[in-house]
Amino acid sequence: MREGTAHRDKTRRAVVFGMVERGGRIQVTHLPNAGGAAIKRTMGQHILPESMIFTDEWPTYRGLHKTYIGHRRIRHKERIYVDGDTHTQTVEGFFGLFKNGVRGTYHAVSHKWLQGYLNEYAWRYNRRNDRRAMFRSLILRAAL
Repeated sequence: MREGTAHRDKTRRAVVFGMVERGGRIQVTHLPNAGGAAIKRTMGQHILPESMIFTDEWPTYRGLHKTYIGHRRIRHKERIYVDGDTHTQTVEGFFGLFKNGVRGTYHAVSHKWLQGYLNEYAWRYNRRNDRRAMFRSLILRAAL
């Protein structure tokens, strides 16, 4: 099961698109624009057609049931955030960690370096259940 959402900083219009497998890994990408073609192309590169997709009600996500085995939408505009197993809380949780980390550590990130920061936070998130220390994992990866 995957969740997807796109966040846009209204002042500078940076578009960050995230997809997460519930209980699994996240993929986040800084997109050039919030257009449906860029988002659907990114989804097609990372999500298998056998996946059940959970999104919010953003119009770009219409018609995903034609590409994937299923698509459920949650209606945030109606203040509905969870309906059974339909929610986007997993990916929203990642974005909360990312935003707080940037604000608390770096204070701001330019568009030029945004993907690098996203990669760092995705790397940490994807290893959150690894029993080895992250530093050790990084050193072992660099040694290969």
